[in-house]
Amino acid sequence: MKGDEHVDVRTEAEFAGRVQYHCDNKDCTLRITDLRESDSAEYRFRFVTNQPGGKYSGSPGVTLSVTALQVKVSRIISVHQTQTEAELKCESSCSPAGRLSYVWFKNGQKNTTQQTSAYTDYFNPGDNISCAFSGYEDYRSPSVYPSKLPSVSVSPSGEIVEHSSVTLTCRTHADPAANNTLYKGKQTLPLTPEGIYNFTSISSEDRRIYECKTEDQLSVSLFIDVQYAPKLPSVSVSPSGELVEGSSVTLTCSSDANPAANYTWYKENDNSAKASGQNFIITDVRPEHSGSYYCEAQNTRGRRSSTSHHLTVVTGALSTFYKSVYCNLFH
Repeated sequence: MKGDEHVDVRTEAEFAGRVQYHCDNKDCTLRITDLRESDSAEYRFRFVTNQPGGKYSGSPGVTLSVTALQVKVSRIISVHQTQTEAELKCESSCSPAGRLSYVWFKNGQKNTTQQTSAYTDYFNPGDNISCAFSGYEDYRSPSVYPSKLPSVSVSPSGEIVEHSSVTLTCRTHADPAANNTLYKGKQTLPLTPEGIYNFTSISSEDRRIYECKTEDQLSVSLFIDVQYAPKLPSVSVSPSGELVEGSSVTLTCSSDANPAANYTWYKENDNSAKASGQNFIITDVRPEHSGSYYCEAQNTRGRRSSTSHHLTVVTGALSTFYKSVYCNLFH
């Protein structure tokens, strides 16, 4: 029966080739081979005569329960470099299953000491584990292998340049498949069913550590090093304001770049470099030092120049006045 509906198993497509029916005098037999969990149902014999209303179904019928054993990973106890210590459980839909003995198989070899539904052991990657009821060793569960540390990888594997397309893969090689989560800081990145996240145009802001985590809170991390040309350099001057003749001044250039930038200093309307390095120091300021200066940041991915910064040098009587004020303030 399916619900309240009578179904003739001899004509049902799902029973095709699996049903044998034999009736001899008053002895009728139904044989179902290659049992499936979907065969679980109540079965009744129904008698049909050639008389009006001459139909009779035996009630109650016979209830058939078919179990499909499954091995599930109950918990991951510890993870080592080459092994995973895990607890496995053999599950059955049959209610009396708890009173039965179990047989465990590891890579096809029978475990002669483990007879309960739970099994704890160390497993290598690719170990196949299955279980069966004692006495029914030929009817084993599908094989599984326990979860281990997830893996996270990036493609291409070489240098990654800003604006290129990059694929990040977050997976756990286990059966049953493990659900993983990919994190960028506290942000969760959406993964495809295959555990893939695509950067269609990766940026400098994506240069950071990514974490691939399993449901068991096991995780591995990967740093994605994105290379990019220097961003707009900024220039700072110390001391700021007008400069007194004979004093010193330091100009500092800064730019976000990966790899780190090299710096060159220029004076406007003068094509020759004035200095190299992040800091440009003039120790004895002269009137000819007045003018606008800018820096250029350069790495293997490109170059970029800063805006100009103007230096004003005070000379003559004003220089004497500023020196006098400086001495009174600091001496």
